Amino acid sequence: MRQLVLSAFLVASSLLAVSANAQEFQAGKEYVELSNPVPTADPEKIEVVELFWYGCPHCYQFEPALNAWVAELPDDVDFKRIPAMFGGQWNVHGQLFLTLEAMGLEAKVHDAVFDAIHQQRKRLATPEQMAEFLATQGVDEAEFLKTYNSFGVKSRVEKAKKQGMAYQITGVPVLVVNGKYRFDLGSAGGPERALQVADYLIEKERAAE
Repeated sequence: MRQLVLSAFLVASSLLAVSANAQEFQAGKEYVELSNPVPTADPEKIEVVELFWYGCPHCYQFEPALNAWVAELPDDVDFKRIPAMFGGQWNVHGQLFLTLEAMGLEAKVHDAVFDAIHQQRKRLATPEQMAEFLATQGVDEAEFLKTYNSFGVKSRVEKAKKQGMAYQITGVPVLVVNGKYRFDLGSAGGPERALQVADYLIEKERAAE
C-alpha cells in the first residue's frame, strides 16, 4: 500500500511539474507570436519547422535531442527542416540540403553531412566537394551535381529564402510551430526546454482546433 501511495504521489508531482512548466511559457518571453502567421503545408496537421544551417555548431549539438523528439511525434504533427539562407556558405549548404531532399536522400545522409563538417572538418564549400563526399555515402556524383544545378532545386532555394524572411529569423537553430510561434534555444532556455516549449505550443494548437 505504501508503494502505491508513493507511486501515486510521484505521478501527481510529475503532472504538477508539467503544469507548472507550461504556465511559465509566455509569448514575448520563451516564444514570439508572429504578427503575420505563415501558411503551413498541410492545414490538417500541426506543423513544426526547424530552420538550421549545416555549419552551425548549435544545430549540430541539438540534433540528437531533436531527432529523438521527432521520432515520438504523434500522427497529427508534421515536422520538417528548412535551411536558413543568410548568403554565402549558408546558401551553398542550404542548396545542398534541398538537393538531397529533392533526391529523396535527406533522411539517409543528413547526419553524415553534419558529421563531415563538424567531426571531419570538411568544408563542403563547393558542389564538387559535396559530390566527392557524398559518393562515399553511396550517392551518384553526376546525379547529385545535375540535381544541385537544376531549376527545381533553385526554385526550392528561393522558396526557403522567402520562408526564412516570413518567419523573421535572425539566427539558428529556430523552431516554428504551426506558422504562428517562433523560438530558439536561447529564448526557451536550452535544448530540453525548447522541446518542452514545442510540446506546449503543439498542445495549444491542438486545443484550439
